[in-house]
Amino acid sequence: MAEIVSSATVRHLRGSAQKARLVVDLIRGKQVGEAQWVLAQAKKYAADPIRKLLDSAVANAIDKNPSVNPDDLMVKTAFVDEGFRMKRVRPAPMGRAYRVQKRTCHVTIQLAQAGGEE
Repeated sequence: MAEIVSSATVRHLRGSAQKARLVVDLIRGKQVGEAQWVLAQAKKYAADPIRKLLDSAVANAIDKNPSVNPDDLMVKTAFVDEGFRMKRVRPAPMGRAYRVQKRTCHVTIQLAQAGGEE
């Protein structure tokens, strides 16, 4: 089992956790280079912040251990948790009001060495 080299988290990302999970599922278990390419091609709203998060995790790995080769890293775990909800009010017919929930989420990515797992 490969040990985790680094991790990175983005908190309070605007958008629902359900939609961000669609993007995270695309990169889980892939090499870092392939994951970056997949995120660059994805047309989902969460792809850009998650790509920045992946770059941050790679930078964290290099910062912790300069001898690490970024090409040998893989996305070991990636998950999305729900964040808080911003509650807003939207006017509705006949003097009523509808409640709008603007959702947020927390995304975490953990990288591991790819060489030891084959």
